[in-house]
Amino acid sequence: MSAAVTTTSTNAPGVPGMSNPATLTLEQQQLAAAQQFGVGVAAPQASASLYVGELDPSVTEAMLFEMFSSVGPVASIRVCRDAVTRRSLGYAYVNFHNVIDGERALETLNYTVIKNKPCRIMWSQRDPALRKTGTGNIFIKNLDKAIDNKALHDTFTAFGNILSCKVAMEDGVSKGYGFVHYETAEAAENAIKHVNGMLLNDKKVYVGHHIPKKERQSKLEEIKAKFTNIYVKNLDTEVTEEEFRNLFKSFGKITSAVIASDEAGNSKGFGFVNYENHEEAARAVNELHDTELKGKKLFVARAQKKHEREEELRRQYEQAKMEKLNKYQGVNLYIKNLEDDIDDEKLRQEFSVYGVITSAKVMRDERSQSKGFGFVCFSSPDEATKAVTEMNGRMIGNKPIYVALAQRKDVRKSQLEAQINQRNQIRMQQASAGMSAGAFGMPIGYAHPGSYGMRSGRPAPFYGQVNMINAVPGTTPNLRANNFGGIVNRPNGRPQNPPQNTGRGNPNANRSIRNQYQQTPKQHNFSQNSRVSNGQGPSNTRNTVPAVQSTSASMSSVFDNRKIIGASHEAQKQLLGEQLFPKISARQPQLAGKITGMLLEMDNVELVHLLESPGALDAKVEEAVTVLRQHQLATGQDFPQSD
Repeated sequence: MSAAVTTTSTNAPGVPGMSNPATLTLEQQQLAAAQQFGVGVAAPQASASLYVGELDPSVTEAMLFEMFSSVGPVASIRVCRDAVTRRSLGYAYVNFHNVIDGERALETLNYTVIKNKPCRIMWSQRDPALRKTGTGNIFIKNLDKAIDNKALHDTFTAFGNILSCKVAMEDGVSKGYGFVHYETAEAAENAIKHVNGMLLNDKKVYVGHHIPKKERQSKLEEIKAKFTNIYVKNLDTEVTEEEFRNLFKSFGKITSAVIASDEAGNSKGFGFVNYENHEEAARAVNELHDTELKGKKLFVARAQKKHEREEELRRQYEQAKMEKLNKYQGVNLYIKNLEDDIDDEKLRQEFSVYGVITSAKVMRDERSQSKGFGFVCFSSPDEATKAVTEMNGRMIGNKPIYVALAQRKDVRKSQLEAQINQRNQIRMQQASAGMSAGAFGMPIGYAHPGSYGMRSGRPAPFYGQVNMINAVPGTTPNLRANNFGGIVNRPNGRPQNPPQNTGRGNPNANRSIRNQYQQTPKQHNFSQNSRVSNGQGPSNTRNTVPAVQSTSASMSSVFDNRKIIGASHEAQKQLLGEQLFPKISARQPQLAGKITGMLLEMDNVELVHLLESPGALDAKVEEAVTVLRQHQLATGQDFPQSD
């Protein structure tokens, strides 16, 4: 509800040189103002477009259409939303077919309550240069809290046509000031002349020309240099206003002195003193700052506005933050995958051999249980670098720890997002390559370039795939089991390169590749019917390769962490791949190769966790199957069903 505004004058003068605004259309008023004052005003609203502001985020186009269509035919309505979250920005544009309907909507629907909030309607001005000229814009302060947009509009509408009227609000409560934008500069001058210094709801208001923020900030240094108002804090609560005034009056003429108090009238311990001139205020600050009054040391300084204090505090916070970051740059380490029994002292002992440690801390939850990670800070970057090199991947207890330089949360988040996007792109590229290669029967495993499964730019091997080399007629193929239970055919015992599918191979040879060894769920063995070519064409002879039973310790359900200690990164990947493949084959026999390649992109520490936790491995396998199924369905390919 709008509050009634009581003023000391009831005679509202019209705008000189213009007819009564009520008898002119909006276009006529705009043209008359442009001709008389030569100022840039909005052109006639040929598009009949209205700006609707102060909207609740839940307001939709349908609600606005229902409201505005009662005035006339609506051409279009658009609620402006955030490009990412699609959340309403609190304003919209309503376009009518003709200007008359727009004028009627502006007159009848302005400040209508929508979702418990009165909307604010004005003509849409798309030209930013005209919006920012500031011509006809006035500023009103010291407003009563009960005065809202409509009450302010009703008060100032007598002086001319108002383009926009707004009371500044915070959490639904007036901040005590507002703005009125008139169509003409003359109307603004009339409003300033007749309302400045008047009482509105028993409060004396100030009305003046609006000064843009940039101009106010450019004059800020000048204002600082000539301050007259000072701020005093750390006052004893027993100090009275008379004692307070007597303390400062010896430095010059005081125009006001007040101690802030609460609702009960008790002192809040701070106050303000305003002098007649700057020199007196400066002398009071210089001589009374850090002096004692009733046993308390006073703080005396130039009074600052709220936004100025906030800016200064923000600057101090950012400066302290940057100093802290620079201080610990390159010396603070992040350690994860710690066992639960490791405390601060144990962590310090493990890293103390690499240099002087300034702090070591294991992070804990509210129940004082370890979160599995911590931080160690060294005195120099060289010591920290040495610790990262030596300790990353080292076993502490029964777990290999991860050690790296500590990073800020925002930096870490951006890096992870970049890595995820890169991986997704690579997976899509490899999936596309796999689909095209699959047309010729060549299975391609998912693997990150440069990681396990990518060698010399060749396609990633399919785990469990058998590389068959054409035997020379008259010789006996030399067979042995490879690392993944597959069979490598070495004619005459000489190593040969596996055949590469270039997309132009012999169709019969491609068919022979498709007849690969398949692993059964109950036995770790592989069998294959493969055609052996003599170099001149397909042979009618079928060689049946006996199944090879795996008795290796790598097939054990419990992974021995000691196997990877001291091994290189590639060797660790090799060992982990040998352990993962049979476990995945038992779950997804037909997709084991691709899924293993996908999982080997993960960090080695996480792979060890998968080997030790069947539940975690099941979840990862299901996730990989879902990704493969979605891709193959999107490309129109048949998805193999698990046995």
